Amino acid sequence: MAHDDPAGAGPNRRFAFRFDPAFRLPLALLGIRPETARVELGPDELVVRFGPWLLRTARGNVTGAELGGPYRWWRAIGPRLSLADGGVTFGSSVAAGVCLRFATPVPALAPGPWPRHPAVTVTVTDPEALREAVRTPPG
Repeated sequence: MAHDDPAGAGPNRRFAFRFDPAFRLPLALLGIRPETARVELGPDELVVRFGPWLLRTARGNVTGAELGGPYRWWRAIGPRLSLADGGVTFGSSVAAGVCLRFATPVPALAPGPWPRHPAVTVTVTDPEALREAVRTPPG
């Protein structure tokens, strides 16, 4: 499901989050619903919206994409900080996800420039498609 960037920079690919039924209500209480959660990959930029949380970085800052899951719910649901590597998780499903790694860490969990995260894991409906889209040069 691609749509054109209103600025005319080219097509953006949009990836919806997978929402497990058991977690829909708790996530909705945080403002995280299917209509407020998505990953957009454009020719120049990656944007992850997860309810009130936002991660934005240049597409060229994305250096890797690995598939993951299934996950334990207490490690994957909601906005999470990994104490192991400082990465952030935006999770709405335990089934599967994709971890996107960055050359330069980016802010996402708190307003302002800190903390900065070296990676983000997202539980989109089609992790394989997002991984391939990130690996494919824009154009």
